[in-house]
Amino acid sequence: MPPTIRSRRTRRLLAAAAGLATVGALAAAIPASAHQDKATPSHHHGSGRYQDVQLLSFNDLHGNLEPPTGSSGRVTELQADGTTKTIDAGGVEYLATHLRDARKGNKYSITAAAGDMVGASPLISGLFHDEPTIEALNGLDLDVTSVGNHEFDEGAKELARLQKGGCHPVDGCSGGKKFTGADFPYLAANVTDEKTGKPILKPYWVWKKNGVKVGFIGVTLEGTPNIVSAEGVKGLKFGDEVETINKYAKELQRQGVKSIVALIHEGGSPASTAYNYDCDSPGAGDGISGPIVDIAKNVTPAVDALITGHTHQAYACTIPDPAGKPRMVTSASSFGRLYTDTTLTYDRWTGDIARTAVKSANHVVTRDVAKAADMTTLITKWKALSAPVASRPLGYIAGDIGNTGTESQAGDLIADAQLAYAKSVDPEADLAVMNPGGIRAGLTYAASGAEGDGVVTYGEAYTVQPFANTVNLVDLTGAQVVTALQQQVSGANEASPKILQISKGLTYTLDLTKTGAARVVADSVKLDGTAIDPAATYRVAMNSFLAGGGDGFAELGKGGNVRVGGDDLAALGAYLTANSSAATPYPVPTADRITILK
Repeated sequence: MPPTIRSRRTRRLLAAAAGLATVGALAAAIPASAHQDKATPSHHHGSGRYQDVQLLSFNDLHGNLEPPTGSSGRVTELQADGTTKTIDAGGVEYLATHLRDARKGNKYSITAAAGDMVGASPLISGLFHDEPTIEALNGLDLDVTSVGNHEFDEGAKELARLQKGGCHPVDGCSGGKKFTGADFPYLAANVTDEKTGKPILKPYWVWKKNGVKVGFIGVTLEGTPNIVSAEGVKGLKFGDEVETINKYAKELQRQGVKSIVALIHEGGSPASTAYNYDCDSPGAGDGISGPIVDIAKNVTPAVDALITGHTHQAYACTIPDPAGKPRMVTSASSFGRLYTDTTLTYDRWTGDIARTAVKSANHVVTRDVAKAADMTTLITKWKALSAPVASRPLGYIAGDIGNTGTESQAGDLIADAQLAYAKSVDPEADLAVMNPGGIRAGLTYAASGAEGDGVVTYGEAYTVQPFANTVNLVDLTGAQVVTALQQQVSGANEASPKILQISKGLTYTLDLTKTGAARVVADSVKLDGTAIDPAATYRVAMNSFLAGGGDGFAELGKGGNVRVGGDDLAALGAYLTANSSAATPYPVPTADRITILK
């Protein structure tokens, strides 16, 4: 999103505030000799040839300092009898305790992350440009992270400020103190300045202790420009993940660093959503699909493990490297609900990792442990600063309004809110569309604070829509509307469809038995029961991200007669205020506008 929009919202909010006062999958079979070595202390704990190095990792925190609510704050656990159960998880007070407990007895321990530590954050962090999250990560003793796409939400200059410190250029010093920046390096090996060709941040970092050296290379997905606002990545080039990692692996090897871990903000999807699903059980790599599979199969064998993210999935799998040797690939879901504990067996004779002895598992950040006092203090401080804004009620809901599914209840609500806003500024507005990735959470009926059940506060709504986009209106022909719907399931989105959330009155059929653009049944697209006329002009509302062609919707970026409207979150708030009350709460949407054939 454009920094100017974010800053405008933040200044307004701050002014208002001032006025108000595992066991997961193991690696491939470990030879008996490796097992015997691990059973012999002299081989692994200081004086011998081998040294176990603990690698704790997580990804996609997205500023979730407090325990996430609803389904965003739960993980699914596979039981021995084949059933599943859900476990409440997440919150940095608990994450800190779990990480600190895990480090006990491990003198050689590294903590790493795979991007999206900030961005799309709840109000307690997002209101202050994610300085609270960086402060929390410092307290968690994070050693290193790659950048993710969301680190570019406010642009490269803001990312550099998060790394180096300093007060925000527009909003000044949050909480009255100068921001000191991250104690850990952000790695951006494949993000270069278009003019100089040089990485905008460090491409790699080396951890050292008592002669043990482990190098880390950090990259984000090459497709980052397609999923962030153009303003945020202006003047930057995003290189191929594999080529970049292989390039810097050679450089590290030339420097004598032979143990290498890649931190990649790109991921995959396991066959099961259970965090402890054994994705190696069908056969190496068969249990996971998505972009990370091809990446893993092509990254040089010099890299010993891949810590990944972006898809918000949980897995600890082995995928063969180019030499056919199993290699660990992990991801710890999102929002701080899991952490991964990987054991790297370092060979002091060779300086490399004994790959056959690598093992890894995901662990739940349960909430049945003591809260870390320093994180409680941090949350209390920032929550007090944000409370006057966060606690303001916007409306009432009759039940949970979720953000999951092909068509979600929250998607219907937001699309309707944007259409209502559009009609208020242009009565000719016909329909609205919303990108699913912009809906970061659902609305939970149960009270998050003292507001009472069913009350939607500004802070809760902010968590759903934190991007500070504007609601724009454009003219599109009926043919363009159909093409945009086809782009949900074709082109860049064919492998991983992105189904737009649509306003009331727009209906169509999605036939998942077909492939590509044919999945959208063209003659089924109707507005208020009447077939869309390919030659007619329709006034379409959407957020500024989509209006710029984001998420692979190039056709939406071709709209004419553009009108830039107001803040998208304000549109949602106004809609809830106008259409709900304590006596008549907003009903849970039925999410039945898209007919799905399977």
